[in-house]
Amino acid sequence: MFPIRDHNPSRQTPYVTYALIAINVVVFISYWSLFADQRSLQLFFYDWAMTPALVGQQGTYSTLFTSMFLHGGLMHLAGNMLFLYIFGDNLEDEMGHLGYTLFYIASGLGAGLAHLAAAPYSQVPTVGASGAIAGVMGGYLLLFPKARVDVLLIFIVFVKLMPVPAWLMLAIWFGLQLFSGIGSDPTGGGVAYWAHAGGFVIGLILTVPVFLKRGGPAFWQRTAGEPPHAPAQYQFRRSDIPRVRRRK
Repeated sequence: MFPIRDHNPSRQTPYVTYALIAINVVVFISYWSLFADQRSLQLFFYDWAMTPALVGQQGTYSTLFTSMFLHGGLMHLAGNMLFLYIFGDNLEDEMGHLGYTLFYIASGLGAGLAHLAAAPYSQVPTVGASGAIAGVMGGYLLLFPKARVDVLLIFIVFVKLMPVPAWLMLAIWFGLQLFSGIGSDPTGGGVAYWAHAGGFVIGLILTVPVFLKRGGPAFWQRTAGEPPHAPAQYQFRRSDIPRVRRRK
């Protein structure tokens, strides 16, 4: 299940979400050339990525922040920015630009600390905005559990685009992080599942004050669990390209 869009465009321009996407892209482009030289790339990540063992031994806590804007490849960047684009704008609507900025940073730092707690002696550099974005997804789940999200469902040769409620898509995603985290070695390479799970939980907790300020469960009753504005209507339009018939 891969989300491609939701049905809930924001009421205001999500300047912070757009700025975060732009910053991540610009930072990635700035060291793109290093991917041709793995030694130089590793040295770069040594200085700026979050390596749990170095945090514990040398106190490189600043990398908890800098690692949030680094990515290990083009698809890593593209996937994270897609998730941020889909889920970030509505949360920014409810929290305001400044509140959302602080929330995003706090979620990212919390996700880094969760990974640090899970693998304190790991010497593998950790990069990516996915911990902070997981926090955004946790906040989205609390505020808009019934918002519709279009997901691309791929199962072997079966491919289908279908709308599902946000709670289902996000619950499955979170469950996969927990399941994968339990079955993986956090000190090795690969995906930092505990950073994802930790960021998700932290983001959900940090959104509780906003949820209560809106009235708690009464907010769900007023909005039916969706963002408090009219959803977008997507439909396929008939193509203007004329059909060409084959001659018999």
